[in-house]
Amino acid sequence: MIYRLFLILFLAGTLATSAADKLPMVDMSVESKEVLTFQNAKLQLNLKNQLMANPKWRSLINQKRLSLSIVDLNDPDNIKYASINGANMMYAASLPKIAVLYAAMDAIENGELKDTPKVRQDMWLMISKSNNAASTRMIDRVGFQKIEDLMCDPTNPFYDKDGVGGLWVGKRYAAQGKRNPEPIKGLSHAATTDAVAKFYYQLATGQLINEQRSKEMLDIMENPSLHHKFVNTLDRIAPQARLFRKSGSWRNWHSDSILVWGDNGRKYILVALVEDPAGENIIRSLVKPAELAMRKSVILPTLLDTEDGATIQQGT
Repeated sequence: MIYRLFLILFLAGTLATSAADKLPMVDMSVESKEVLTFQNAKLQLNLKNQLMANPKWRSLINQKRLSLSIVDLNDPDNIKYASINGANMMYAASLPKIAVLYAAMDAIENGELKDTPKVRQDMWLMISKSNNAASTRMIDRVGFQKIEDLMCDPTNPFYDKDGVGGLWVGKRYAAQGKRNPEPIKGLSHAATTDAVAKFYYQLATGQLINEQRSKEMLDIMENPSLHHKFVNTLDRIAPQARLFRKSGSWRNWHSDSILVWGDNGRKYILVALVEDPAGENIIRSLVKPAELAMRKSVILPTLLDTEDGATIQQGT
């Protein structure tokens, strides 16, 4: 009986390791933890042209109610980064649950949290289904201080207390409980697209904690259970691509973040934060212009302007 149990556990561990080994990992020629290192002027101009061609999006950008970041990973020797309002911190609903995942995995790595099937199940529920009860249990397990310490770690910060802010979780995803709001705007669940893009970039390059833990987090984030926003569009235009994702919505605040790993130039990170009643549809519509920005300088025709900016056509 003991032998059978050992064999089952061994096989399960072997399969998990095998699956993790197949996860996307970018072998960089330049070692850097900062995605801003790869800012690219051409991609920046292309992205700006794509977004500003739509009057609705242009208005939201000017009001700092739309932020977008993209990391082009198609050439490991020439990673490119661009953003619009990338340093603008906004309420991000459930997207900052990625910070809880990071804190939990770091706690497991350092022996501060026991790695159990229940913990693993809650991490998956928190990310894939955005389950608030599971998220709250994970927050209670690691604590606000652990999350804050990681986000503000001077050796690898995702939140800048003396600057623009960043990624933050300061409230349980429940009606009850104390708050630990971030100090700049007083938000409970906050993000900048710069910080989230950095998070995904470090995952994709095996630098978040270490390569093995990065792979384990990617494994949890793959095949999202919710098929809206970015995923809704990618399901149609790139059904074979692998998707690693976390999103969020609350009232007029909508967010999405994704690592896309596919063929035909589809290896990239995309992050969006939108404050607008039509934010879900707007985020769906951002995928195609973001992809066009990576491929060439093509300005979308202004006639695409609709009430929610959902109609996309390629210009010439």
